[in-house]
Parts: sequence; structure tokens; C-alpha cells
Amino acid sequence: MRKFLAILVCRLIRVIGGFVGKGTSLPGKYALKICPDILARVKKPKMIVAVTGSNGKTSTVEMIASVLQASGKTVAYNAEGSNQIEGVTTMILNSCTWGGKMKQDVLLIESDERYTKYTFKWFHPTHYVITNLYRDQLTRNGHPQWVYDAIKESVFDDTTLILNADDPTVSLFGQGRENVLWFGLDHSSVDTQEFIGAYNDGLYCPVCGKPLSYDYYHFNHVGKYHCDACGFRRHDTDYTVTDVDLENSRITVNGKDEIKLAFRSVYNIYNILAAYTVCTLLGVPGEKIASLVSNYILKNGRYIEFTLGEHPGIFLISKHENSISYDLSFKFAVSQNVPCSIVIVVDAVSRKYFTSETSWLWDINFDQLNAPQIESIYLCGKYCNDLATRFSFTDIPQEKLKVFEDIDAACAELREHGSQQLYAVTCFSDKDKLMSNVTVK
Repeated sequence: MRKFLAILVCRLIRVIGGFVGKGTSLPGKYALKICPDILARVKKPKMIVAVTGSNGKTSTVEMIASVLQASGKTVAYNAEGSNQIEGVTTMILNSCTWGGKMKQDVLLIESDERYTKYTFKWFHPTHYVITNLYRDQLTRNGHPQWVYDAIKESVFDDTTLILNADDPTVSLFGQGRENVLWFGLDHSSVDTQEFIGAYNDGLYCPVCGKPLSYDYYHFNHVGKYHCDACGFRRHDTDYTVTDVDLENSRITVNGKDEIKLAFRSVYNIYNILAAYTVCTLLGVPGEKIASLVSNYILKNGRYIEFTLGEHPGIFLISKHENSISYDLSFKFAVSQNVPCSIVIVVDAVSRKYFTSETSWLWDINFDQLNAPQIESIYLCGKYCNDLATRFSFTDIPQEKLKVFEDIDAACAELREHGSQQLYAVTCFSDKDKLMSNVTVK
């Protein structure tokens, strides 16, 4: 009776909450109050895929779902991205029968890294993707090692792990296990021999604490590494991007399947490779996956083309409090090598809590914007002066900086002047404040 009541209440609140924008996590919250072990009581599909990590969860899950559905499989997944236990509960209870049975072929779960231990207390994924571990929302998550410890509580012996071999901390999850599949990138033209960034979380071996050596870096601390002291090293990969050609917008997986890129970013390549790995394991041929994800445009709003006056523009939605997300957005903008302006908006640090904590700005490698093709940089929003202070510690000429607390005023100036390419870098929490000023293509 409690199971049925939990499903009923969840669905009712889901319908009502949909009208007021609270239909993703609130229904699950009340269902869990009625029946705390409801996730154990629902009969789930044989294939349960979970995806967690600091970055890339939503994009990876969206691509997996798209490929599986196009291949004829039915998939239940949290498309709206509500990834804590309440949101996962809402999704599952709205995907099952009144008797608590899911009839889909695959249950696909994006899970917040801190909440995996609560969600997967009640059931275990058959396949578990861990994308990466970076500095992210330090007021909530502390150091990546703390997040590693939180995720570790959700890793069980009967689960096949799918790990990013190029991230040293993620690789720790595979130590001493046999049921692990590894994905990563071979050496390519996008790599650097020296570390580039404002900080380096790959300085020391996560096993013994001695200095960690790198043969090359793909970006930040992600690359090919080894420890001379204890022997810890990057694992050989089962699923590999064997060729990267960003100039021609294409990659090759496992030496045979070519995938065309809609978004030429090394970061996006990891999301594609993780999706490719999962879909292959679930029976979709590699060549079909390559065809389905080639030129794939994400529907989750992370990459949006727009116009502002005479300016063509691209939203590069990043995560506030996540320096690598910003680093890679800026790296993409600079790599296009066209005359442009950058618009950075920090108006609400978080959608969920309000600390006004901006120390994460000092972890972003803003110096990479010191490039001749960057004509001007607009610093906008409530924290524009925090941004300006951070930029004063770079070598970027101060005359390139334009500071606007009023986002609309910044957009008005851009609308009236110039026609150069724009790259707008901000978070979901601030995206709509820019969207109201532009025309989306």
C-alpha cells in the first residue's frame, strides 16, 4: 500500500508542480517520505546505467539516450537533469506502472556526485560511468578528493565501472578491480607538454602523494601520467579516440569510426567517447553510434547560437564555481581564431544557495584571453567588480575590459556597436538574463 501511495502522490505532485516549475524533485521528496525504500521496491530493467562526475553528466546522458532510442530501445532517464535522489525518484516513479514495474529496456540515471551514495543504496547500476573529478562548487563539495570519497560509497563489486583513464583521481576507482572498462584519448595535436592553467590538481600522485609526472596534457590535469615512486599510471584504454582533428571537426574512435563534431572542443570529445562506450556495451554497432552522434547538437542548452544586433554569437554555458568548465569555454573561443568579443556574466553564483563566494574566479585561467583576436571583454552582472579585480592580476590590457553591472546595458551597447563574433560565457543560473536580449537561431 505504501508503494502504491508513494507512486500516486509522486505523480499527482508531478502534474501540479509542472505548472509552477517544481515538478522534478518535489514529487520524489514526498514519495520518499511516504515510502523511504521505494527505490528498492520498484522492479527495474536489467540494464541500469548511471553517469556521475564533476562535468559532462547531462551531455553524456542525453547522447546515450538519443542513440539508444534511435536504435529501437526504450529508455527511462532524467532528461530534465534533476539528479539528486529526489529527482531520480520522481523520474523512476513516473516511468513505472501503478504496480511499480518499469517496462523500459534501459534505466539511465544522471546522478549528482554527492548523492550517488544515497540513490544507489537501494539498487546497484549494472554499468557506472565516472566522467571526471574537478574542483566544483567548493562551498558544497570541498576538494575533488572529498568528492572521490563520496562517490566511492556508491561503487559496488557487481557493477561494471566505465572510467576516464586520463583523469588520475577517477582512475583510483579501478584499482584492484577486474570489471572495469577504460576510455580515453591518444596523444594528439591538441596536447601540450607543459601544464597550462591557474592551478594544478595533478601535481601529486593520488596513491602515494609523491610527484606525478606527465608525458603530455590534454587539458588541465587530464592526460598521460605516471608515478615513478609507486608505479601508478594511466591505464591502457578499451575505447579510445585514436585521432583528433579539430581543424576539420572530426575524431576517430578505435581507429575505425569517424565522428564529425558540431562543437570543436576536447572536452566535448570525452562526453562523446563515454556515450560511444556505453552504447557499444548495450549492443549498438560502433558505426551506427558514429552516424547518430556526428554533428550532434545538444538539446540541453549548453551550446546555443544567437544574434545580438549585427553580432553573431554563441552561448558557451559553463558552470559557476567550476574553473575547468570556464577554462575550456575560453579555450574554445580562442581556438576559433576569429576577431571576437567575450561576454562573461556572473550575477547569481548559484541557483540553490547564496553565499556570494567568488574565490573560484581565481582558479580560472583568464590569461588565455590575452590573445590578439579578442577585441574586448565584457564583465557583467552583480559580481562584475570581482571579475574586474581578478582580471587586474592578468596581463590582459585593461583598455579591453568593459565593466557593466547592468546586463541589459551591456547588451544595449553591443547591439549598437560592431558586428564581430560574440562568445557569451555564463552559467544556467544567469543564462536567461542574456537570452532576453538576443535572438536565438
